[in-house]
Amino acid sequence: MNRRANRAWLPKTYLAVLIAAATPSILLAQEPLWGGALVSKIDSLAATTLSQGPVAALSIGVKRGDQLLLVKGYGEADVENAVPATAETVYRIGSITKQFTAAAIMQLVEGGKIGLEDSITDHLMDYPTQGHKVTIRHLLTHTSGIKSYTELEALRPKMTLDLTDEELLAVFKDEPFDFAPGERFLYNNSAFYMLGMVVGEAGGTTYREYIDAHLFGPLGLTGSSYCDERPIIPGRAEGYEVVEGQLMNDAYLSMNQPGAAGALCSTILDLLSWSSALRGGRVVSTASYGQMTTSATLSDGSSTGYGFGLGLGSLEGNPHVSHGGGINGFNTWLAYYPESDLDVVVLSNTTGAHPSHIAETIGKWVHGIEVPVVLDERLTVGQLGAYVGVYDLGPGLELTVSVREEQLFAGPTGQDESRLRAQGNHVFIPTFDDAVRVVFAVNGDRAASLVLHQAGQEVQGIRVR
Repeated sequence: MNRRANRAWLPKTYLAVLIAAATPSILLAQEPLWGGALVSKIDSLAATTLSQGPVAALSIGVKRGDQLLLVKGYGEADVENAVPATAETVYRIGSITKQFTAAAIMQLVEGGKIGLEDSITDHLMDYPTQGHKVTIRHLLTHTSGIKSYTELEALRPKMTLDLTDEELLAVFKDEPFDFAPGERFLYNNSAFYMLGMVVGEAGGTTYREYIDAHLFGPLGLTGSSYCDERPIIPGRAEGYEVVEGQLMNDAYLSMNQPGAAGALCSTILDLLSWSSALRGGRVVSTASYGQMTTSATLSDGSSTGYGFGLGLGSLEGNPHVSHGGGINGFNTWLAYYPESDLDVVVLSNTTGAHPSHIAETIGKWVHGIEVPVVLDERLTVGQLGAYVGVYDLGPGLELTVSVREEQLFAGPTGQDESRLRAQGNHVFIPTFDDAVRVVFAVNGDRAASLVLHQAGQEVQGIRVR
């Protein structure tokens, strides 16, 4: 639900194919893996992740076609009570929720109750669009320009409150638009929260009741639910964050607030079933799924790389449909590779666990792609200080680099920080993605600029302060 879900540091309009220049990492060539050899590698990767994170628990599911290779839990779903994670452990899935919401919208479109080009005021009559026409399609594709409420400081003091729809809308509805609808892509939780309200209005019920009746129930997803705090949910994991190297219970969040943007719970087994059902015509029609997995186009004709609640990407030539989730105490990832008919699900109950990296590594092993061995050189605080500063990456985007707990961290405008691992020769790799490179240009005792290598783009950042 929150901004952790969108971990690409560059806007979608910058993205293409990775340029691997200035990369000192060692590459290990390998044959495609499957069967017991892959399971052994995943077991080892999970063990390393748990010990180095630290990470409380992971649950990992891998399926190709009808063959279920792995559904397994690692670590502890509840650290205080030493409850082990399993294939049935229930996690908050954060923004993976968005594809469920998008599917609900498409069901209502198929039923003639919603049109993708409907103005949102056709369904939310009192919403102040400030002279703009905002459509259902704009909400689905993060192109509305409406301010995302999870980026507003006004929400911070209210995170524990059970806000009504009207109270939550009041947090952002009068904020100026970030851009005209259709002009840009900007990941937006407000949009999907509003889509949940549209589902309720058009479906004649509430969002959570609709999801239960039309998605979870018909598909037999017994481990999935709207993730309220009060009901007893068997097998539910506790959520943790890392503070000064130690696992701590993460901050309380009223689950009224993420709503259709990120409030669902599920298991790896249910998500594997869901992924198969969604593309298999058991949730929406094949045509509707095709729309969900077609990249949105901006008003200037450029592509966003995002459909309806689903990200569209490629792993070294292997297309995938994927989405992650980040919400208090939990990080998640679900990816499907259509050409190899491969599903990978990784769920964790620890903030900052980076399941996208685990899922991508598994994807590389299955497809026989070279996997980088990432170094993590220890530098002194004095050495790290050379890189500290704010770097201008372009209009509206800065990268802030700081030192904390004798480690280097960096975070772009509007996103969470990631730790940077030193590779030597002023090259660093963030923990969220081993394919990203930050290369500093150092003059004397401090960096004057950097180059960010991500998804095929080289973007220079000039130090401004």
